[in-house]
Amino acid sequence: MWRILIIVGLLMGLASLARAAEPAWQTCRGTAGPDGPILSDCRPLTGVIDPQGRDLWLRTTVPAPDDNRPRALHVIGIASSEAWLNGRSLGANGRPAATAQAEVPGRYEAALPIGETAWRAGENALVVHLSSFHGGLRLDQPMGGVVVAPYPLPARTPLLAITLVAAGALLAAAFGFGVIHAMRRTVSSLILAAIAAVAALQAVAESLRPLFGYAYPLHVWRLGAIWLLAAAFAVLLVSFVAGRFMPGARRPMIALAVIAAAATTVLPGFDGKTGWALLSGVILAIIAAGMGVWQRQPGARPILAWLALFMTLALAFPDWLVDLSYFLLAASLVLPLLMVEVVRLSREDRGREAALTRAADRPNRLTVASARGVELVPIPDILAVVGAGDYVELRLVGGRQLLHTARLERLADQLPPGFQRIHRSVIVNLAQVRRLDRDGDRWRVQMLEGPPLPVSRSRLSALRDALDDDGLSRPPD
Repeated sequence: MWRILIIVGLLMGLASLARAAEPAWQTCRGTAGPDGPILSDCRPLTGVIDPQGRDLWLRTTVPAPDDNRPRALHVIGIASSEAWLNGRSLGANGRPAATAQAEVPGRYEAALPIGETAWRAGENALVVHLSSFHGGLRLDQPMGGVVVAPYPLPARTPLLAITLVAAGALLAAAFGFGVIHAMRRTVSSLILAAIAAVAALQAVAESLRPLFGYAYPLHVWRLGAIWLLAAAFAVLLVSFVAGRFMPGARRPMIALAVIAAAATTVLPGFDGKTGWALLSGVILAIIAAGMGVWQRQPGARPILAWLALFMTLALAFPDWLVDLSYFLLAASLVLPLLMVEVVRLSREDRGREAALTRAADRPNRLTVASARGVELVPIPDILAVVGAGDYVELRLVGGRQLLHTARLERLADQLPPGFQRIHRSVIVNLAQVRRLDRDGDRWRVQMLEGPPLPVSRSRLSALRDALDDDGLSRPPD
């Protein structure tokens, strides 16, 4: 923790120095002449640099560097740009213009190198031409910076590496939970797969800036995607925690999460929207996990501790929440849960194998494998077997129903002679049949319990023969 505090302190100090070094800008009327820009009516700039929807000319003075390190004008923001130092062109990023048709969008981050011969002793006149007609949405802070600084800027490789490693871990967790869902069809595994996938996608979206220089119109949509993914993570997190510890209140909690995430659209700045979208979900999840702890439900304490850590780090280091800590915290949630789920499934498989071994010595029982485990069902208790896609539904005495991971064809061969197939998707226990009825052109059997079952024409004769067999023990009508 002390290392994190030192790093945060250094970053805050560098940010303070950067703010102190920002030049005092003037806005002017300007045109590009053959010998450099021609400016008039210059006035001090008040507020932020905002080229959105207009042609903006800026002027300032910067001191000559006191060392031999190369310098560049770094322009970060949703704008096309062009710059001159002491009347000499430094280059262009796209093509700024007075109209959207004439403008050529530049990159969101651009560096215009300054040659050594461009500098003069003392103060130097810097002119920057900006325009932004293709941003898509209007931002309160459209420019991240227009500053002269060493070239190139320090690499963000460590932060990028950590983010991409977290993204890889999250994608692996999403795949793992997806496989578990395909095997067990549990809602929690599907939600956790979605949580991991959403966090991984957001990590990739956050990494776009250092990975490649994209055109500035993409930036607003990238920010919107990041906010949308954060809101989805919050809703999914609430769905998982509430479904586990407050199942009766799951839907109202999800509705609250959706409303809270949508409400963040009125907040200023996409970082603020994204951060509070995440925290709104964490707060609601804390409530659900807290109820689980109060009711002494298993697994509630670790989830609550993780949520408390998430909230603590978010409030202590808000600048790191969206860029780094969110991905690490998401990975620290889903990876342990994946490990626990894999261990649990392994134990269930061993228990299933043991149950199947015991079942081999009990021919009067049917071994039923389902998502919940293995159950030994007495064969006389089976009223009928009804096909349900890749599975079968066992209808049992007393109105109970049980889904079995088996094929109807296989059960038709395994069940004793007292069971007969009366339809392509129905097998009945003849001992549980009350009577055979005709309903127009169709036939059906009435069971001692439950609804009637259809009889296909091709199997009607065999069913009649079986019911008329004097050797068959049937209850009285």
